[in-house]
Amino acid sequence: MSSTHRFSNVVPLLAVLGSVTALGIGTSLAKQLFAQVGSLGTTALRVGFSALIVLVLWRPWRWPLSHQDAGSLLRYGVALGGMNLLFYMSLRSIPFGVAVAIEFAGPLAMAMWSSRQRVDFVWLALAVFGLGLLLPFGHQGLVGLDPEGVAYALAAALCWAAYIVFGKRVGHLHAGHSVAWGLTVAALTVVPMGVWHAGAALLSPSVLLYGVMVAGISSALPISLEMLALKRLPQEAFGIMTSLEPAVAAFWGWLMLGEHLGVVQWAAMGCIMLAAAGSSVTARRDVPPSTASELVT
Repeated sequence: MSSTHRFSNVVPLLAVLGSVTALGIGTSLAKQLFAQVGSLGTTALRVGFSALIVLVLWRPWRWPLSHQDAGSLLRYGVALGGMNLLFYMSLRSIPFGVAVAIEFAGPLAMAMWSSRQRVDFVWLALAVFGLGLLLPFGHQGLVGLDPEGVAYALAAALCWAAYIVFGKRVGHLHAGHSVAWGLTVAALTVVPMGVWHAGAALLSPSVLLYGVMVAGISSALPISLEMLALKRLPQEAFGIMTSLEPAVAAFWGWLMLGEHLGVVQWAAMGCIMLAAAGSSVTARRDVPPSTASELVT
């Protein structure tokens, strides 16, 4: 095998890793805005500027849109907006990596629902065990997690599941078409709440510049890298690589936010990551993956 061929095989893997890394860095940067504009204001900046970026890049008005597709895109965008908003609200009180691991329950549940193979019950058991370690059972909580933060992360997981369902209904559209309109609807959903919460603080030049940077790192760059990877990688390989997201998020949360996880939390995330990787290998392939699946963080 020539070195050029080997390099071409590695490029899609590096693209997925770059996408997950960009999401981790972008979200870690976004969390640093909480002190100035809160989680609602941060969500408004991230999603609002992300929508503007992809609208300029893809210009979706060039393609015709049926009434049925418009309705599907509306639901898809609302789910996307809710997913981002609830996830950022969870970050107020629980670590980044833990929030991502809990949110993975959404796509994992969808994967289990679409496949009835016996081996999938192994992945389900692993995921349930991992979530059981993370959820704050008991008087003080098993690992000291804030129940409200956990509830927001679980709600974000439900929105992620809805996002997958509605995303499949617009899967026949060009990826740039669906992502651009979906993010636009998401922005229309969350930006008013951010403006209501943060008010004039959102208009600070430094905050706006920071918001553009966060949107570029956590949306435009990951989407571009994922589109490159999805064209060249089998779905199972893509799923295995993206299952690294909780660990990557935990790493950047530690490096940039000073968030430290305990042994139990790392073990829980390991179970969930293994379940995600395993389910991506054994899941049925009769339904194509939704586009831009990592728009969460």
